[in-house]
Amino acid sequence: MTPSEEFLRHADECQHMAKHAHDPEVRRTWIRMAERWHHCANLAKDHESALQVRKARLFRKAAHPD
Repeated sequence: MTPSEEFLRHADECQHMAKHAHDPEVRRTWIRMAERWHHCANLAKDHESALQVRKARLFRKAAHPD
């Protein structure tokens, strides 16, 4: 499981907790936590994508040295 997938799983758990919270303040807290996990997932996806691009460039350089 990638970090972004793990973060999305946490976000889903927070949304589930928010859905079942009876206290409005507790519900808002769970929702904010879910939003933060989504933000972390997006950052991780960007990082994972950038890492894949860097790996591809290094692979091409290694396969075709100047």
